[in-house]
Amino acid sequence: MSTLGCHLCDVAAEILIHHMDPARFVVDVVDIAEDDALMEKYAVRIPVLVDEVSGRELGWPFDQAQLGEFIAGLPADMGE
Repeated sequence: MSTLGCHLCDVAAEILIHHMDPARFVVDVVDIAEDDALMEKYAVRIPVLVDEVSGRELGWPFDQAQLGEFIAGLPADMGE
């Protein structure tokens, strides 16, 4: 979850770019400004990673170690 002009989202994107395997995972950037329900839920929490399968969330702030733990907890067939 993100929105235009979110500098923390840019920082989170850099962490994702450097630490997620693009051959295994697809990251869709969802702009919360385009959906009132998402805006209400995430406006003060972005950036937030959301696993569409399990619903698990990883909210900011997170680092590469926390991202690794989040990825390790994803269902085994994610991205395969």
